[in-house]
Amino acid sequence: MDVARDQSTPEDTEEQKDTITKKLARCCLVEWFIVCFCSVKHHELDDLEMQVVRYKPDGLDELVRNTKFSKKELQLMYRGFKQECPTGIVDEDTFKDIYAQFFPQGDASQYAHYVFNTFDTDHNGTISFEEFVLGLSVLSRGTLNEKLNWAFNLYDVNRDGLITREEMFLIIQAIYEMMGRYSEPTFEGVSPKEHAEKIFQKMDLNRDGVITMEEFMDSCKMDENITKSISMFDTTL
Repeated sequence: MDVARDQSTPEDTEEQKDTITKKLARCCLVEWFIVCFCSVKHHELDDLEMQVVRYKPDGLDELVRNTKFSKKELQLMYRGFKQECPTGIVDEDTFKDIYAQFFPQGDASQYAHYVFNTFDTDHNGTISFEEFVLGLSVLSRGTLNEKLNWAFNLYDVNRDGLITREEMFLIIQAIYEMMGRYSEPTFEGVSPKEHAEKIFQKMDLNRDGVITMEEFMDSCKMDENITKSISMFDTTL
């Protein structure tokens, strides 16, 4: 269904919003954001479009070209973004607070830190609306390669183009801390270090002690279990 149709009824708009929700509701951060932008009423859309156009017309058109979202979707997202973040940016503390709401049984702060850094592409300590929707576009509607590339960047903590054992351990440990005592059954009896080492061994195809982007991609595509393990962020982001 084209969510950007001009001649839509209020009922159509609600159905469109539901479609958006089903497609994007694959991770907690996305679900939080959907709650924000899906609260926009149909009769507000015209005013909303004017507000967005006045805010940054060139930026909106560019985002339509660079993401997999329509103009209407971006308008809805921007409204929700501004409601939750009036300054137009998200700092790391706010980002961590979002995660804490969804994982009260554990400590999500460290995992949120790594995800924040992956969204913060210009590394200025904040996430702009542009950065957020660019990342969201990849996670919600990107190709397999695009999603795996995003995942690789998450695990490549120091951004040197390689994943080390230590980096693998840091992410896996952060996931354990975030899930707390309600971790998946696959975690039971397995320490973060053991879990990380098992994944690392499967991905380090040439046994040189580091995982390259190519090894990461090939490993994930060859082994469904590995894909599920390293893609846990896809349901907890």
